[in-house]
Amino acid sequence: MDLEERKARSTRAEAAVAGLTAQGVTAFATTFVDNSGVARVKTVPLARLPQLAAWGVGFSTAFDYFRFDDWVAAQASGEGPVGDQRIIPDLDRVVVLAAQPGWAWAPGERYSQQGDEHDKCSRLLLRRQVAALADRGVTVKAAFEIEWVVSEGDGDEFSPATRGSGYGMNRLVEVSDYCRDVMVALAEQGVVVEQLHPEYAAGQLELSVAPESPVEAADTSVLVRTTIRAVGEDYGLRTSFSPKVDTAGVGNGGHVHLSLWRDGTNLMAGGDGPSGMTDEAASFAAGILEHLPALLAIGAPGVASYLRLVPQHWAGAFRCWGLENREAALRFVTGSTGQVATAANLEVKCFDLQANPYLVLAGLLAAGAAGGTLPPPVDVDPAALGDQVLAERGIERLPTSLRDSLDAFTACPVLVDAFGQPLVDSIVAVRESELERFDGASAEEVADAIRWVH
Repeated sequence: MDLEERKARSTRAEAAVAGLTAQGVTAFATTFVDNSGVARVKTVPLARLPQLAAWGVGFSTAFDYFRFDDWVAAQASGEGPVGDQRIIPDLDRVVVLAAQPGWAWAPGERYSQQGDEHDKCSRLLLRRQVAALADRGVTVKAAFEIEWVVSEGDGDEFSPATRGSGYGMNRLVEVSDYCRDVMVALAEQGVVVEQLHPEYAAGQLELSVAPESPVEAADTSVLVRTTIRAVGEDYGLRTSFSPKVDTAGVGNGGHVHLSLWRDGTNLMAGGDGPSGMTDEAASFAAGILEHLPALLAIGAPGVASYLRLVPQHWAGAFRCWGLENREAALRFVTGSTGQVATAANLEVKCFDLQANPYLVLAGLLAAGAAGGTLPPPVDVDPAALGDQVLAERGIERLPTSLRDSLDAFTACPVLVDAFGQPLVDSIVAVRESELERFDGASAEEVADAIRWVH
């Protein structure tokens, strides 16, 4: 980033200040998501936005090694707290926060003091993966499904704020004002909510948003979660997106939907491949399926993730795919007759909301781009097939621990090459530290420790 670009960013921000002031904004926040999935923030008074847009604000390089509980997984070399990075907001995604009066927000990207891209910035990584596919004439639409639970009371114990039935109208009645305000706030922020409903677990809700470009989809995931939490505060509710809020429950998933497009045509439909996919889409799906064990290290990135990722918990615990199969790790969705050409997409079921959404999408794009041959679909619950049949059909259980997925990640040249060794090393350091943190811990201790972090 040279001086000319910095000047242009400052000028653009100066022009934005008047409009934001007219909307009641007095303070501006910018975030990045770290390797433990936590959105870290810096804020400035609105008048400082031109300075922030041009030069950013400082963040220690140690933040690349922050664990979910703010423990720093320091490098053995001692380099962690040495040096600085600058987080600079993307002015294309400035949002006035409806549920946080007086505040505006934009996602940030990280640079060195010299203006070079920070080699561990996940948003810049995702931009590069998007550009690599664009060079092949392919664009991607993506969206995250968001599941969360609401708890009443001030304590750390989970006390469901609604006791109605899963998927039940009685549950919606109990929190209808809250759900309405969530949707209103998101709409005011430009987020297109496609549906919201009570989910299966106690106190659980889910919403889906419209597909966007991958970078926008990851940004929206951060914004949606921030908004849900803020609205909950107004109602005196505690919010958790943890993969395992309660060990007796199914946990919160962070399902990812993807579709490939070329020249305005959805490659997931209208082809001669499996379930109507084009050959290019089938190859992309096969690449994701092939690398799912390694992808879990970024999509199911914590010890708590594997308390959720068990068979028959609708978490996609088996490495297989199927048409509308909710127990397969990769679910192919066609949409209704008349909408297939625009609606067909892939849903990755095995990820959760402890993950950094930018890393998740960057990994999926890199794996899909590597391609492969798609095996036959599975049209039953994989767990019902039994171990012998699973083995005969080549269907594997996904890794059952963070250790196993981390080993697969570090041995995966596709992801290591795409992410770069510095980022891989920082991810590994954080994951290793979490493994050490929970060594010998019970499932209840793991769930208790992470319940209110995500």
